[in-house]
Amino acid sequence: MKIDLVAIGRMKAGPERELANRYLERFRPTARPLGLDGIRVVELSESAARRDEDRKAEEAMAISAAIPESYARIVFDERGQSLESPAFARRIGDWRAENRAGAAFIIGGADGLAPDLVREADLSLSFGRMTLPHQIVRVLVAEQLYRAATILAGHPYHRA
Repeated sequence: MKIDLVAIGRMKAGPERELANRYLERFRPTARPLGLDGIRVVELSESAARRDEDRKAEEAMAISAAIPESYARIVFDERGQSLESPAFARRIGDWRAENRAGAAFIIGGADGLAPDLVREADLSLSFGRMTLPHQIVRVLVAEQLYRAATILAGHPYHRA
């Protein structure tokens, strides 16, 4: 099963990028025996529209165009569910068992995601009610994907 991390905006060089890349690199050797491909990172440009609703709509169109229709779509939204890491890993395992072609983990831009994109997602997740910079969210998503792979593999990284 293919895994995509789709994000509005580009990560600049710095500690956040280095940390995200560390987890993305760790994911590959752990996930490959599980039938999960390495994570493809898709960075999309932020919309230049004046109104936030227009920006979100344009960004949603770009996100939708970047993801195959057969993929599970997981959005990160402050109003989403809060899952424990083992439950998150089980969801990925379930999609793999259902022979889903892939899963796309979607991080919005500064204005968030278009309501339609959130509503149509297979899963809406939250890292909490606080607003977080998308660079930090990308690190958190990369780490949780790595953690999910270790849980599915029975690796001791997740100690709960």
